[in-house]
Amino acid sequence: MRVAILTCGLLNVFLLRPQAARSQVDAWEFEVYPYATEQRGMVELEMLNGVVPNGHNTPGSGLSSGTFSSQGSWFNALELTYGVTDRIEAAAYIDDTQVSGHGYWYSGSKFRLRGRLFDEGVLPVDLGWYAELEWHKIDQFDDAELEIEFKPIIEKDIGRFTFNFNPIFEKPITGPDKNRGFEFGYANGMYYRWMRYLSPGVEFYGGIGLIDDNDQLSDQQHYIFPVAWGELPRGIEYSIGPGFGLTRNSDHVLLKFNIELERFVGAIFGPSSETGWFF
Repeated sequence: MRVAILTCGLLNVFLLRPQAARSQVDAWEFEVYPYATEQRGMVELEMLNGVVPNGHNTPGSGLSSGTFSSQGSWFNALELTYGVTDRIEAAAYIDDTQVSGHGYWYSGSKFRLRGRLFDEGVLPVDLGWYAELEWHKIDQFDDAELEIEFKPIIEKDIGRFTFNFNPIFEKPITGPDKNRGFEFGYANGMYYRWMRYLSPGVEFYGGIGLIDDNDQLSDQQHYIFPVAWGELPRGIEYSIGPGFGLTRNSDHVLLKFNIELERFVGAIFGPSSETGWFF
């Protein structure tokens, strides 16, 4: 009996100890990356949006890890991507947030490289890579001013279904957690290619905290998004759907709507009826 009590006490100390809740999900980027990259000379302009109609009123819960609450917030990112080669692309982001009752804020910036390995179909799964440097407006939106992020990209087609897996490894390089290890998260998706302009899918986003010191399940964040996606005329692509939190620290209901437009660089300087920019 004493041994059992002692064992339970040790488990409470080492496995169930309280931990500070942190946002393990990038509120400005509900996007699952595919294996394919932009072609050389292609430019893509994308607007990523995440809205929280039913979230948390307490700062530091849900998608907010700063001094504002997530309830009623709108997270917006403008992304500009350029195809450096047929296998590597570079991108820059500007993150903004509409905070309920506090106006519109510039939240930070991101810079990344993404590439693909081997030709499609050479391996049983198609593999890519992603490396990012992220700067946050400290205190208001995150307690880490500068972070690095790495993720392998894994894709597999089975019939009309496409499966994408983006394991995420993130580490602050400034701030109070800079001497700690990597955090682990994920952005995964399963899609059915039905019609070019309208197809269904489901996406999963979440994180567990530090790899070697996981947050309690109630403090983790995990979301599921049924989505509709497709390509409209003039090269406009979209992905839209509601998201539902699966843990106590997750926001309850979200909405993502991403819109993107891609063109060759030459179209910017010499637009025509087929290749000009369209808004």
